[in-house]
Amino acid sequence: NVTSGVTSTEAMVGGQARSYTIEKGDTLSAIAQRFYGKAKYWRQIHAANSAEIPNPDRILPGQVITLPAIDTDGDGTPDDPAAA
Repeated sequence: NVTSGVTSTEAMVGGQARSYTIEKGDTLSAIAQRFYGKAKYWRQIHAANSAEIPNPDRILPGQVITLPAIDTDGDGTPDDPAAA
């Protein structure tokens, strides 16, 4: 018996998610700083895109990633990265 499943980070964090195309010179920390106001959220970006980005230090221009909704203001609800 084989069981499989798909886990969506988007479902775990709730709220809205947004796509972003990586540009030359981008890092996950820089993307987190731009969209969430703090570089420390790079881990959540990586977790949401671990299938596309096995190594967070190796992202490539042209890759399309998901920017998940993250609770950045501590109010208990995920914030939309598009609002940044």
